[in-house]
Amino acid sequence: MGLNRQPPVQGAARSRDPYLPAHGNGGYRVEHYDLDVDYKISANRLTGRAVLTAVAEQPLRRFSLDLSAFRVPRVLVDGRSARFAHRGGKLHVTPARPVTGRFTVDVRYVGNPAPVSSRWGDVGWDELTDGVLVASQPIGAPSWFPCNDHPSDKATYRIAVTAAAPYTVAVTGVLASRRRSAGTRTWVYECAEPTATYLVSMQIGRYDDVVLAAGPVPQVALLPARLRGRAARDLGRHPTIMTTLARYFGPYPFAAYQLVVTDDELEVPIEAHGMSIFGSNHVDGRRTHERLVVHELAHQWFGNSLTIADWSHIWLNEGFATYAEWLWSEAVGGRAAAAHAREWHARMAARPADLVLADPGPARMFDERVYKRGALVLHALRTRIGDERFFALLPDWAARHRHATVTTAQFVELAAHHAGEDLSAFFTAWLHRPALPALAARGR
Repeated sequence: MGLNRQPPVQGAARSRDPYLPAHGNGGYRVEHYDLDVDYKISANRLTGRAVLTAVAEQPLRRFSLDLSAFRVPRVLVDGRSARFAHRGGKLHVTPARPVTGRFTVDVRYVGNPAPVSSRWGDVGWDELTDGVLVASQPIGAPSWFPCNDHPSDKATYRIAVTAAAPYTVAVTGVLASRRRSAGTRTWVYECAEPTATYLVSMQIGRYDDVVLAAGPVPQVALLPARLRGRAARDLGRHPTIMTTLARYFGPYPFAAYQLVVTDDELEVPIEAHGMSIFGSNHVDGRRTHERLVVHELAHQWFGNSLTIADWSHIWLNEGFATYAEWLWSEAVGGRAAAAHAREWHARMAARPADLVLADPGPARMFDERVYKRGALVLHALRTRIGDERFFALLPDWAARHRHATVTTAQFVELAAHHAGEDLSAFFTAWLHRPALPALAARGR
């Protein structure tokens, strides 16, 4: 009896994401990225080498990667030269022989990195006045390395960055080594936990290191020297924020945490794996933006460790991070979560009832209502099932799906398990209908 061998196919150059199908590719998944980047700050010139270790779902005669407008001199697949075409943000690769099972792709690329244009503005690589910021949510990762740019394809990383010696380089992961030669420094970071491409970040600037806490989770702020005084107050409670969130959500999911404050102003802060990035305008010495510090830290659990399977589930990121703000307020003797819920329920009720939280659509992925109504769902659930069951649910949710991908259906199922009752009507009203349900009168 002969072997049943599948004929080679062409991997899709589109993903199955209902919101952003042009980002991500089919036919394989990436296990590991090994990136070597040499960056000239004054010229905004990047020379890179990316070696991807991937696994083909079936024999592939062709596959694609996401990569912005760099020049690509060479591509190797399993050490052999491959034919390739680079157009429209896609690098289409035809290996010398079809790939099957585990394979490697070695891409050399060079050019002037620039952000990716999107309906939400420019995302990804961004030149600062004196340095670089990379904030890739949701589709900016191809602005600086070739990848399978979809949140569900999580991989490990080794990233080496060479830049001028006066600059600090902060990258996703843990610093493994640093060496200096001829006016440059090479920083090598390793990320052992699987992470999505949009959460892989690089920050370059003239920064001071400020240790916020040595343990149990190392917490460091990188910021301009001129902001040290203000940051001492604004970030002074960060170790307490970390322990408070860990009490609610379970152990912090990564090895360390970096908080970067750029010397430029930013409209909003942004999260990355083991890192959050703020603008100088978010540090004023008065703790004005402490809730944002809480919000971005909460994303380390919800968004970064538990990563949504596709962008339609984004409320699982933003709703949890917003509710973390309310829990922190309550924990330090500020306004109770119930007071925040009443305020935002009134605000949401005054706005058009035309958003379905479990499927807001790509144009409304970052609508304020996704954030606030998402938090309202959690508070309504807390009121419905009681504090004991609610606060048992949160760490269980984080632990069961640690470093994996999640969906709304999975959360609904686990919530019903903890509640010991059928919650389908509750979640249908809150998640799948545009009308805003009433808040229960009882509760905290």
